Amino acid sequence: MLQYPDLEKHLKYHFGYDHFRPGQREIIEDALANRDLMVIMPTGGGKSLCFQLPALLKQGLTVVVSPLIALMQDQVEALRNNNIPATFLNSSLNTYQVRTREEAIMNGKIKLLYVAPERLISDRFLPLLDVVKEKIGIANFAIDEAHCVSEWGHDFRPEYRQLMLLKRRFPQVSTIALTATATDRVKADIIRQLGLKDPAVHLASFNRQNLYYEVKTKSKRPYNDLLEIVREHQGSGIIYCLTRKKVDELTFKLQNDKISALPYHAGLSDDERSKNQTRFIRDDVRIMVATIAFGMGINKPDVRFVVHYDLPKNLESYYQESGLAGRDGEPSRCTLFLNYGDVKTIEFIIGQKPDPQEQLIAKQQLRQVIDYAEGTDCRRTIQLGYFGERFPGNCGNCDNCLYPKPVQDCTIDAMKFLSCVARCKERYGISYIIDVLRGAKNQKIILNRHDQLSTYGIGKEKSVDEWRLLGRSLLHQGLLEQTADGYSVLKLNALSWEVMRKQRTVSIAVPVVQKTNWDENNSSKAAEAEILNYRLRSLRKQIADEQNVPPYMIFQDSTLKLMAQMQPKTLEEFGELSGVGSHKLSQYGERFLAEIQDYVKDKNSQIPANYQLNYSSVEFPTDTEITTFELYKQGFSIEEIARDRHLKPSTIVNHIENLIEKNQPIDLNNLIPLERQKKIWQILEVLGDIPLTPIRENLGESFTYEEIRLVKARWKRDKKKA
Repeated sequence: MLQYPDLEKHLKYHFGYDHFRPGQREIIEDALANRDLMVIMPTGGGKSLCFQLPALLKQGLTVVVSPLIALMQDQVEALRNNNIPATFLNSSLNTYQVRTREEAIMNGKIKLLYVAPERLISDRFLPLLDVVKEKIGIANFAIDEAHCVSEWGHDFRPEYRQLMLLKRRFPQVSTIALTATATDRVKADIIRQLGLKDPAVHLASFNRQNLYYEVKTKSKRPYNDLLEIVREHQGSGIIYCLTRKKVDELTFKLQNDKISALPYHAGLSDDERSKNQTRFIRDDVRIMVATIAFGMGINKPDVRFVVHYDLPKNLESYYQESGLAGRDGEPSRCTLFLNYGDVKTIEFIIGQKPDPQEQLIAKQQLRQVIDYAEGTDCRRTIQLGYFGERFPGNCGNCDNCLYPKPVQDCTIDAMKFLSCVARCKERYGISYIIDVLRGAKNQKIILNRHDQLSTYGIGKEKSVDEWRLLGRSLLHQGLLEQTADGYSVLKLNALSWEVMRKQRTVSIAVPVVQKTNWDENNSSKAAEAEILNYRLRSLRKQIADEQNVPPYMIFQDSTLKLMAQMQPKTLEEFGELSGVGSHKLSQYGERFLAEIQDYVKDKNSQIPANYQLNYSSVEFPTDTEITTFELYKQGFSIEEIARDRHLKPSTIVNHIENLIEKNQPIDLNNLIPLERQKKIWQILEVLGDIPLTPIRENLGESFTYEEIRLVKARWKRDKKKA
């Protein structure tokens, strides 16, 4: 390879940096040697410099293919700020602007030209490139976001497939393909689809050490959890949602809570999206609430947190979107909210794909996201393993490593599992292997005569979930592999055989399952504490609604649990609880003490003799809900009850929703016309227990969220009884 000792001087001169980041120098040297390149480098790794610096050192024009107008404008503006002659051609320009820029190109005044793939392959633009090639020369083609070429990638775009014509038309011009995420299959597809000739492949580590990864289960009031994350950070943040309406809904709520936030989705005009992105990049606004239409190639280094409010569709897009955090190398947070209602929404979206094979692949990718979210191994081990990179675990910067679950030696069970995969000839997925291990008598097993295998039925003592946890962990640890063709067939590797030959032990983290054998007195005491905790939470919510603040600002959950356990009798005792300062003592002490004392007086009548503790079974209305219920029984409407109680109508709807779920006799016919109830019910029967927004999208905007909430509460109650 040719050596370029002065590269650091050019780097300093043009971009102001003293040193290259890992991998950059080698890539630039290959580019200067006119080699085709396949560059896989994580977001924040400095991919753009890998084609920008060679463009300045080589003769001719470098043509950069970029999928988004906003991305082109952002990069061109950054280059011009460094006094580098760059421009873009896209649909945002008028005829005069296009002609002026084309003249500048022909006169050799431009070194980097950014274009969209649609324009590049157009009948008018290709002849223009022919003239450029003859007159000033073409230095390189740089295909940014190259994963868009592959149908196996997370953002496939059909027009990218036609870029192979560049290699046919200009065979002597080298091509640099760049992406932040690519599995081995996607990498091979990119090389094939672009016609790269003997490319130098540069693969940087995908490990972003400064990012903290966590998964949170969505609570009943997920917005309050989101608000807590937003308020914990002073810097910029991005919140991703599945639907446009959820984006608008969250943006509105955040703005109402005095958080500077803007939306970004395909339903906005190009001008509005561009303005919102610019305001975010320039710190005029702190939070961007967006669908996946936002973020590809966004060049904002100081994003301090990225929240996926809904499940992402696949791990590649999650890695890239969460990777927008902390591009400056500073500590940043990546939070994913797990809600199984999102799964049905994504499955519904997948069902709209016309190609059955695309559906199959999308379903497998969704399963991998769920496996990641439910996984008990180091988050980095799971993520990096997906991209073919081995990571030993214990990263010290994810929820599973910082708050580890108990580790259990599962070598014997792993041997059983892997042996079953081998005896089934490596032709089946995880569910089938589990069925064989547990001795299922389904027709497929009998037809395949797998009921005669030595591994048939040797795992009866374990549940499906326990075997699935083990299988998932084997995949995450690289002790087992899985095909990426949509069928998820399990395959053994060298490490699998080491386990089966007793040359390697297997340990997995297991979820904590409390199996408490308490006597009647202990059970009753725990039930009492839970009921009191429930009442305290309801009081906290009522106060929070009155003050228009999140409940956690009144008291944290940990403080409520202490109240329920200690049951203080005086303000002095109350003030000694962890989480109760002097201000909160004076603000809320009397009301919470009164609630505790009211509970103590009538607790015996509240707890049935045969009551068994179940966190989801506390069915007692709170005092505030009872007050609402009494007014409802007198025939008052929701608005009238809200006025009478000096509360918001939404708070009253919340009370009625809870009353329905607690089996109180609420007649929905007094609140919602029967025909509208039936339509909502029908949608619930089809879509199941999913978030309100996709339900409303199916019903139409004439239906209110309040109507849907109340019918859904009745539907859930009836399903629970069934």
